[in-house]
Amino acid sequence: MDWIQAFLGVLQPQVFLYLVIGVVSGGLIGALPGLTATMGVAVLTPISFWLKPECGFAMLIGVYNSAIWAGGVSAILINTPGTPASIASTFDGYKLTQKGYSALALNINTVYSVLGGLFSSLCLIFFAFPLAHFALQFGPAEYTTLALFGLTMMVSVSGISPIKGLLVGFLGLLFSTVGLDSIQAYKRYTLNNSALLDGLNFVPMMIGLFGIGEILYQIYTSDSQEKLVVAEVKGTKQFLTPKEFGKLAPANLLTGIISVIVGAIPGAGGDIASIICWGQAKKMSKHPEEYGEGSLEGLSVSCTANNAVIGGAMTTMLSLGIPGDAVTAILIGSLMMYGMTPGPQLFIENNPFVLTLIAQLILANLVILIFGLTTSRIYPKILKIKKTTLWVVVIMCCIIGSYAINNSYVDIIMMSVAGIFGFILRVMDFPQGPFILGMLLGRLLESNLRRALSLTMGNYSIFFTSPICIVLLSISVLSLVWPSIKKQLKKRAA
Repeated sequence: MDWIQAFLGVLQPQVFLYLVIGVVSGGLIGALPGLTATMGVAVLTPISFWLKPECGFAMLIGVYNSAIWAGGVSAILINTPGTPASIASTFDGYKLTQKGYSALALNINTVYSVLGGLFSSLCLIFFAFPLAHFALQFGPAEYTTLALFGLTMMVSVSGISPIKGLLVGFLGLLFSTVGLDSIQAYKRYTLNNSALLDGLNFVPMMIGLFGIGEILYQIYTSDSQEKLVVAEVKGTKQFLTPKEFGKLAPANLLTGIISVIVGAIPGAGGDIASIICWGQAKKMSKHPEEYGEGSLEGLSVSCTANNAVIGGAMTTMLSLGIPGDAVTAILIGSLMMYGMTPGPQLFIENNPFVLTLIAQLILANLVILIFGLTTSRIYPKILKIKKTTLWVVVIMCCIIGSYAINNSYVDIIMMSVAGIFGFILRVMDFPQGPFILGMLLGRLLESNLRRALSLTMGNYSIFFTSPICIVLLSISVLSLVWPSIKKQLKKRAA
């Protein structure tokens, strides 16, 4: 009865209207490079305080889910992730667009993002406390081994040249050290600029690397590769066949499970989850050579991971009052403004509201499914715009998105430098994914490694006494040696 009342409450005209407004707003925000889900929720949070809690949170939940999904739209169409969580969607999504299958790629993004969101919502219902308890076990040693596991994905996202990928990845690790030292707060490579004390802002760097760098490369190769941007839609296929859907099911089920767990870990997010899941799926795939070349499985896995993180992050937020990511940190503030404190007592004192919030998550994904499949026919028309017009629009979106994050010109400079660097990488045929992975995980690895060693006075045994560390290290080693083992198994089978 409680669940029926929760869903009926969300279906009330006023609440449902704000949910739809949130989904549409998130779809616009997420599709524009730089305007992340965090920014969208932060901008709309003050507006939500004028509404009833059910209406206000319906709008915020709609923005949260929709912006993560919509980030894949620009990733697929113009190779520029709308949100950090959509980085891995560029690996295969843009390749499909270049081949003329943008409509199919956009529908895959919609369907699997929704499936990931629904799966994580179900996990939130059934496994809230167990997952939250598991995430609570993570200390400095566990975070260190998690970061190491993530860094093993450098090989997977390096394409045909692991050596180039490792070089770029370690360069990303070096860039992650810019800013204040995480333990003793010493300045490192800040050039006496206070804007760099917190390190290089990841979002402008990402926008420059994938957005500006791609545009510069298209300008550079416009004579020899006329159809790099303006691709024609080939055929009428817009959806996967039931047979293809069944083949992709095992990889996406595993992706959903991994992403929910990563989302439940405080500080992790969709960007880390999508890259890890894409790399793991590639290693376990029967056709790993297709990954990065327009693989349907690779795109579906990255899209599932994007939204599957949300349920895990919400689990940690609601059960323990610990933000799983930046968006849930804002949502905690919103809950407290409404007089509700996230934590175990929330399920007792405000149980009806918790059920309503979970119902909003489920219905928001269903609205995204309808909205996404309906508008996917419009998106490919963007490809018919003249290249020069599209370049100007993308560059303007990149500049506005980068500046709007902190209202700082330094972010625009970062984006510009990253764009030139991304262009150089493209010309020299170096992969970009490992650089982003190094920047993402470098600070997490360094800070937690030093904390762990500080606790043990430099004794590395702490990494071999924790069951979680042992499991993560074992998986990391297996991830590195699995390609070689797979080759040997194929030789023996032949």
